[in-house]
Amino acid sequence: MKIHITLNELLDKQDISQHELSRLTGIRQPSINEMCNNQTKRLPLDNLAKICEVLECDITDVLKLEPK
Repeated sequence: MKIHITLNELLDKQDISQHELSRLTGIRQPSINEMCNNQTKRLPLDNLAKICEVLECDITDVLKLEPK
């Protein structure tokens, strides 16, 4: 199984840029870009909580478990 980060899709749906999400959450923009491109190796839980709060979504909306 593999974890897929669907942040890019959520940002598109809500018409929010990576830069705007960075500003609203305080998370560095390069970190958000890595998440959007599924290149991140570690995702601090507090960052995940900030993203969910700003986008008004659940953790399961950001992370999906998929077969490899």
